[in-house]
Amino acid sequence: MTQSKKKKRANRSLLLAKKIIIKDGGTAQGFGAPSVYHAVIVIFLEFFAWGLLTAPTLVVLHETFPKHTFLMNGLIQGVKGLLSFLSAPLIGALSDVWGRKSFLLLTVFFTCAPIPLMKISPWWYFAVISVSGVFAVTFSVVFAYVADITQEHERSMAYGLVSATFAASLVTSPAIGAYLGRVYGDGLVVVLASAIAMLDICFILVAVPESLPEKMRPASWGAPISWEQADPFASLRKVGQDSTVLLICITVFLSYLPEAGQYSSFFLYLRQIMGFSPESVAAFIAVLGLLSIVAQTVVLSLLMRSIGNKNTILLGLGFQILQLAWYGFGSEPWMMWAAGALAAMSSITFPAISALVSRTAEPDQQGVGQGMVTGIRGLCNGLGPALYGFIFYIFHVELDAPPDGNGDTPVHTQAHLQQFNKSSIIPGPPFLFGACSVLLALLVALFIPEQPHLGLRPGSWKKHSSPHGHPHSLRPPGEAKEPLLQDSNV
Repeated sequence: MTQSKKKKRANRSLLLAKKIIIKDGGTAQGFGAPSVYHAVIVIFLEFFAWGLLTAPTLVVLHETFPKHTFLMNGLIQGVKGLLSFLSAPLIGALSDVWGRKSFLLLTVFFTCAPIPLMKISPWWYFAVISVSGVFAVTFSVVFAYVADITQEHERSMAYGLVSATFAASLVTSPAIGAYLGRVYGDGLVVVLASAIAMLDICFILVAVPESLPEKMRPASWGAPISWEQADPFASLRKVGQDSTVLLICITVFLSYLPEAGQYSSFFLYLRQIMGFSPESVAAFIAVLGLLSIVAQTVVLSLLMRSIGNKNTILLGLGFQILQLAWYGFGSEPWMMWAAGALAAMSSITFPAISALVSRTAEPDQQGVGQGMVTGIRGLCNGLGPALYGFIFYIFHVELDAPPDGNGDTPVHTQAHLQQFNKSSIIPGPPFLFGACSVLLALLVALFIPEQPHLGLRPGSWKKHSSPHGHPHSLRPPGEAKEPLLQDSNV
């Protein structure tokens, strides 16, 4: 009898603790109810901090690895991407049990951890960037946060808003970082970026409420997580079980592989090969960011309503082919600017794919369908940068000297650039390879049904269960979908 009373008291204490942390049906303490705007601010502050370091990072990268700069950059970003791919399923599964807020805090902290090391030790800076890939999946957690609090018909617009915020964070930050670095030195830029990263962490701690409703959590806080949920290859093994999922995953792989490589090396390419000054690189990022914001909000919404989901994906892939081909053959700065406009328009592709998977999968298959596409993108985040770095290396796309400290291109480097542009039929070989890959993606996407139905049977895809065997994660239509997009390399 005494033991029974003790158990009841323990259960009451546990319920009381949970009520203190999670109030009103799952809304955690914070500023207001969970909203898309909380997620938007988290993303904006994180990538604004990294955007400040755009120009200093390009200089430090070349000074640290004066030989084979593109190859080393690809290896660093490739290791980071592969680690993110391996860890993303585990972090996603844990966030389904313990909530999104704690994992927002964890991912933002470790993603921004390398920032102060830039001035302390460049070698440690790049080493920690590589290792930080284990937790560099903020976008995954943010998209889960957004899915928790939006209805199905709102989700594509919400995804577009979060993706556009990433672009918005880079509109002014590279220019600000380049200006402060030129006037006051890179040390001030690193301090400012570190302060903004700390502000983001404090915002999550104080202001961000929990988004995962209490009813979506397991009955027990100690609910086990199976290895299959944490296995990054589990979702990939299910790709062939449904023809529609297979077509979508092949499209994602062929189109995102070159995009991941492009993100990792393009600004370095502008700086070292095309002779852009830090200010020109910052201005390019700002213009590209503004155009991407318009494309992922206004244009995406109009296209989804007027031509439909599939045609929007095809249009985005078409813009991506033109953009990559222009980058590949372009040998003048104005060509880079023109292709940048096409790059902004191609940014509509993945919010459209995200909406397609979310709308067509059954409520109990969302984790399986979205997990497959997320796994493909995570794999590309590792393979793309390494592939681009290797292609640059085998085509001998390197410089003997970086631009000088004032951001100007030295005379001997200008001569090198002129000789390189004259002797190279294809100035940017990896970008042309990327255009061919996206062309294949477009051909595959043509076979995706207009009204697809993802008929996957999850099979051994295990859900967290209570001690009585009742699944806690079966979600009614319109609720809490798994994230699709992953972090883009800065």
